[in-house]
Formats: sequence, structure tokens, C-alpha cells
Amino acid sequence: MTCRQRRRQEAAQRHAGRTEPPARPPVASLSARVYRPGMNSRTHGMNPFHAKSVIRSTTILSVRRGNKVAIGGDGQVSFGETTIKHDARKIRSLADGKVFCGFAGSAADAFALLERFEGKLEQYKNNVRRAAIELAKLWRTDRALRRLESLLLVVSKDVTLMIGGSGDVIEPTDGVIGIGSGGMYAVAAARALIANTELSPEPIVEQALQIAADICVYSNREIHVETLA
Repeated sequence: MTCRQRRRQEAAQRHAGRTEPPARPPVASLSARVYRPGMNSRTHGMNPFHAKSVIRSTTILSVRRGNKVAIGGDGQVSFGETTIKHDARKIRSLADGKVFCGFAGSAADAFALLERFEGKLEQYKNNVRRAAIELAKLWRTDRALRRLESLLLVVSKDVTLMIGGSGDVIEPTDGVIGIGSGGMYAVAAARALIANTELSPEPIVEQALQIAADICVYSNREIHVETLA
């Protein structure tokens, strides 16, 4: 018997002495959900603390009508399922009051982005569109900035822009745009008010944010509104 034949015989003997593992019990239901780390049973998806795509805990709205524009936000700050602040200011003044910027998402990330956006405004002499595009390019390509989880809503006398970390710079066609967990509720309310009233942007923003606060659990009625004309 050759060495190769002996090794095959020994392997066959070892395999013959093994016992098969017990069969797994049958699955109780085909509709059972599988949850992985970072998933949340309430959202049936990624936990907001792990997913960059989920921006919660605020509502920011901007409305442009005629030669006026208003931007406002609620005051609630949430940590997980708990409200820890009710009167936060989420609208910041830039360029000596010529530009206002609201943010949704992580406050620390938003302030880091606001500093860079303000630097771009100074670099491009308050050209909001150019500054927004350059910030979006930097946000998209810089390895450190790509980790920042926030959205910015920027308004000036002439333009309204939303800036996102995926390189998006969006200007709304009708001058109405919202961000945050209650943003779409506020946008729907604002469009209804524009279609059925002659109100100016400031009361439209305030009333739309009040409506959003009644729907979204991550927003409240501590409204702060800024206007430009």
C-alpha cells in the first residue's frame, strides 16, 4: 500500500466515525424579519444613529414670495427618544446679515460646515451659488468632511439653496423647500397657504412650521423666523 492510499484510507475512517449534526428546527414563519446591527425594529431599517441618510430632530422651512424670503425652524433638540432642549436656534446669520442658513442633523457637524461655508462666502465675495457649489465639492471629496452628517438650507435676497453631503446643490422651482424630519409636512402646508392666501413669506413659514409640529414628534412650536427683502 502506497503512502497516498494509506492517507486516503485514514481519511475515510475518520469521516466514517463522525456523527452528523442535528437538523435545524424549521422556520416558524416566512414573514419573520431579520434584524442586523444598526437596525431598528420601529423603523424596519437602519437606526438613525448609524445611517447617514436619516436626518431627524428638526424642521427647517424656507418660503420665497415676491421680493421677500423667509426661513424658519423649530426649537426642539432630541437625543434618541428623549427631548433635551426646546428653544434651540437653528438659523444662523452669515455675511453681515445678508445670508441666513438653517441646518438639520448633527449640530457639531453643521457648525463645522457653516464655518467652511462662511469662508467660501468671503472667498467668493458673497456669491451664494458659487460658495454653495464649492462647499458641496469639498464636502463630497474631502475624506474628513464626508463623515459629516447634516443638511444646510441657505437663503439670500436672490437665491434659496439646499446643500447636501452627496454633492447636491438644489434650488427649488417654486421657492419653497424644507429639510429635517418635519420638512415635507411644512412644505405641503406652505404650498397650500401660498395657493389659498395672500400671506407674506414670514407668516406662511410660521404657520407651516406650526402645522408640521403637530404632525412630527421631533419638532415643536418654539418657532424662530428670519426674513430678507
